[in-house]
Parts: sequence; structure tokens; C-alpha cells
Amino acid sequence: MTKKLFFMMAATFGFAAAASAGGLMTNTNYHIAFDRMMARGASMEIDAAYSNPAGLAWGYDGFQMSLDFQKPWQNRDITYNGVKYEGVASAPIVPALFASYKKDRWAISSMIGIVGSGGFVKYDEGVPMFNVLLGGMLANNGIQPSTYKLDSEMKGKQYIYGGQLNFTYKLLDCLSAAVGVRANYYDGYYRGHVKAKEHPAFGDLAALMLDVDQKGWGFTPLVSVNYHQGPLTLTARYEFRTKVNPKNDTNVLDAGLGANLMGYMLANAPNAQAKLAALQQTLGAYTAPYQDGVRTRYDMPALLSVAAGYEFTPQLRATLEYHFFDDKNAKMGNDRQDELTHGTHEILAGVEYDINDKFTVSCGGQRTDYGLSDGYQQNTSFACDSYSIGLGGAWNINEKVRLNAGYFISLYSDYDKQASYGKETYSRTNNVIGVGIDYKF
Repeated sequence: MTKKLFFMMAATFGFAAAASAGGLMTNTNYHIAFDRMMARGASMEIDAAYSNPAGLAWGYDGFQMSLDFQKPWQNRDITYNGVKYEGVASAPIVPALFASYKKDRWAISSMIGIVGSGGFVKYDEGVPMFNVLLGGMLANNGIQPSTYKLDSEMKGKQYIYGGQLNFTYKLLDCLSAAVGVRANYYDGYYRGHVKAKEHPAFGDLAALMLDVDQKGWGFTPLVSVNYHQGPLTLTARYEFRTKVNPKNDTNVLDAGLGANLMGYMLANAPNAQAKLAALQQTLGAYTAPYQDGVRTRYDMPALLSVAAGYEFTPQLRATLEYHFFDDKNAKMGNDRQDELTHGTHEILAGVEYDINDKFTVSCGGQRTDYGLSDGYQQNTSFACDSYSIGLGGAWNINEKVRLNAGYFISLYSDYDKQASYGKETYSRTNNVIGVGIDYKF
């Protein structure tokens, strides 16, 4: 067993604990109207409580609310030397609640939902970053893969729950503004183990185990403006950067040699005591960020959203929208944001058509460019640029109740990375289906 093996094992803490930690933290799909149209930045309906709070100055007079449910399913796969490591990402039914009250020139609104990240990913067979390197290091020390059993698994969960409150006022007949704040609660965990065991001479060769829970709070100020004149609506919304600095609650953090192998080294390897001391020092440096009580930054980036909506006829409406997420200035663990080439750019477009007083159909698309680089991508925390397509419709059951249903799919570009141990290909899939009820009192 060599120093390189311990160095690699210690580094594994880094990617296991950063399973879902790297930037690009903000969700934008809360209401089903997004799923079926995508571009909602010029909305004046109940979903504007998130996407365009200033637009509620032209919304429904009185109290209204919406309850929405979405079901996502994803895969996050890594292919190395023709072998696919399948990462199954899942989330339960994801709810969101919207409410607003408007009277005369002012409105107050709120939204509660999962505002960042959201989900769980698990690699039943571990990931190549560890499995390939561990096998190579053991082989270099005369221990072949056929002589031991490799037991590897990595998984992580990451949710940011948010509750948002906005106050809207119509400054002029054509101009309104809104201010608000969102409280964000971060809840995540990282669990994993890698064990080389059942060697005929030494028994368990090496083991690494990680079990860390992280929780923390952050607050987001936000402002928006809305210009509405005739068929034209122009909007802008800005969310300030949110500092999120969760604290470790470390249940297990352990790595080391099996007792029999360590005893063999001490009895037979030259300068064994000095080598083991150096290994422990290296291990301590790399495990330090995951010790109990240590904090790690998972900031939500500042977001600028601008949109233009146009009503071509009383039945036909369209919206064009742009988002910029300032990821490079949102702190991440180990300053990983510095590896991005730029912040995230998104372009969205959507169209909505009322077939009659009862039924509306809509569709839309979104292009997302993250500014990725090899240095940013990690085995269990990676992103892929994408195109998304959404479609669906709404049914006005009566004057008070509307049912929304939508589906969208994200089509990702594979990302090829030249890692230190070979070429990897990252790939993803994503589908979301949702249904929601809007109710006007």
C-alpha cells in the first residue's frame, strides 16, 4: 500500500461530499404553467408570485391560490472505457403553493416550494473516479483485482426549501414594482463507502466511509418591475446572491488500512512508521472539510430575468425571456465556481392559445448554457448543457377553478472529460410531469 493510495482515498471524500454541491443551484419550475409554456416572466396570473411579482398589479382582484404537484425522473450516467455507471436521480412528488391578494393598486403574494437543487442521486456500483484508481493502486502493489472483492456505493441528497413574500404596488397606470424576500432552508446529506475486502492473505485491505448531514439557512432579497401598455408587457426581476453556509453534522468519517495489511507493512516495509505518519497527515488534511461542525458554502447565485410578452389577439399570447445566473460569483465548496467559464445563460420562449372559454393550450422551449469546464465537472456532481421542450394545457372548470397539466423534457448534450485516469463521458436525462389547481375566491 502506498502514499498515492491514501491520497486518492482522502480525495474521494471531496467528490463524495460534493455529490450535489456545485453551483447551478436555482430551480425555476414551480407552477405547472412553466411546465407547459416555459417562458412565464411576463405572467400576470397566480404563478407571477414567483416569476413576475410586479405583474400581479394587473392580476385578479381579491384572493387566489394555487396548489401544484410535479414528478421528475432523471438519470445521471458516467461512461468510462465502455462501462456505464448508472446514477439514478429521483425525487418524490414535489409540491408548491402560491397565494396572492390584490386590492386597488397594491398586492401581496407568497410562494412556498423547493427553490434549489432538489432530489437524490445514487450510484449502486460507485463511480469510476474511485473504483478505477483504487484497483490500479492495489495492482501496483501486487494485489490484483481477482484476489479481493470491491464493495462501492455513493449517494447524496440535496434540497433547498423556500418561502417567499412579495409586496406589489402600481406606481403608474402602466408601471408597477415589487419588493420581496425569500427564506431558504438547506437540507442535504452525503453517504458512501468503498471497501476492498476478502483478500485471502490480508482480509480487508482498505475502507473509506462517509456519512455527513448538512443543514443551513439563507435569505434572498428580490425586486421586480413591470411595464404594461396595451398588448405589450416588459418585465425585469432581480434576485440577490444568497449566502448558504450549512454546518456539518458528521456521523461517520473514517478511512484506513485493514489491520492485517497495516501489520504486514510495519513488519516488512522500510521506514514504515514514517510512511504511515505521512499518510495520516495527508488524510487529515483532505478529510478536514468534512469534520463535525465544519461549514461549506453552497450559495444560490444572483439571478437577472428579463421578459417581453405580447398579446397578438385576445386568444393568442407569446413571451420571450432571458435569465442570467451569476454562478461565478456564488461561493461553492473549494471555490469550484472559479472553474466555470461564465455564468449560466438561459433563453426561453413560449406561446399560449385559448381554444375557447374553457380550454387553453401552450408550448415552449428553453436553452441552457452553463459555462462548463473539465475542472468543474466531477463524478457525482456534473452538469450538461441542454434544450428543454414543454407542452400542456389548462381547463377552466368554472369561473373560480382552473386545472393545469404539463410535461417537459430536457435534451442534454453529453460532456466528454479527459480525467487523470482516462476519458469519461457524462450524460443526463430529465422528464417532469405535473398537475395543479388554481382557485379564485
